[in-house]
Amino acid sequence: MGKVNRMEQAKVQNLALTAARSRLLALDMVYGAASGHIGGSLSSLDILTTLYFHVMRVNPDAPQAPERDRFVLSKGHCTPALYSTMAQRGFFPLEELKQFRRIEGHMSGHAEMRHVKGVDMSTGSLGQGISAAVGMALAGKADGRDYRVYALLGDGEIEEGQVWEAFMFAAHYGLSNLCVFLDRNRLQIDGSTETVMSSEPLEEKMKAFNFNVLTINGHDYDQIEAAIQAFHAENDKPTCIIMDTTKGKGVSFMSNSVDWHGKGPNDDEYKVAMEELNAAYAALEQEEK
Repeated sequence: MGKVNRMEQAKVQNLALTAARSRLLALDMVYGAASGHIGGSLSSLDILTTLYFHVMRVNPDAPQAPERDRFVLSKGHCTPALYSTMAQRGFFPLEELKQFRRIEGHMSGHAEMRHVKGVDMSTGSLGQGISAAVGMALAGKADGRDYRVYALLGDGEIEEGQVWEAFMFAAHYGLSNLCVFLDRNRLQIDGSTETVMSSEPLEEKMKAFNFNVLTINGHDYDQIEAAIQAFHAENDKPTCIIMDTTKGKGVSFMSNSVDWHGKGPNDDEYKVAMEELNAAYAALEQEEK
């Protein structure tokens, strides 16, 4: 990747604290709704935090600004991660998170652009979000705008054929303003990705599709920073950043467990999970002092 600038330690600490708060908020959302996709939300919060608080050119007061960077949650069921991050970024009050998956509210279980301020694309049916992101990137090139488009996909999601059509299109049109993040937590709704439908060798496949490909620890902020710098330096092709992550990150009994793809914790599980997440948050606060 060449020479990269490491993120300042104070910035890393601030991002880690923000992500820790989002994990608490996401758990509250899923517990309150007795429903939701907590496992994949916890695995993706470090990249979402980095994008919204460090990388993307966005303004909560002007969420439709033409020059803004775009983000598409192609794994659209992981809204506990997206909404908690966006609420902390100031797109809407934290109080609105209590409406998550409630029939009288507008915080839907899948990403919804019509009713949730700041969401760039409604998603849910896996594979369709990346196609929309590719279209946004192509439009940016055609219009001569300098915005960038970021898309987050799950590793189970890439079993969809539409995903690979989008990848082929992006490479053909040289969409160097497109960055695809693959959340490789190696679990999907009914088992491990390698058991259900292996996507390996993933790096080689993405390179064969003419992507600039990097593989990182998706929970390491310095590695995330270096990979995004490599994306910014790429002028000829789209970038794919494969992130090795832990499903259920931060909660011991949810970590690397397929059981937590899509359900809410009961009272006892919620209590234990909150204790663990609060302890992690307190430890980060102590490090900051």
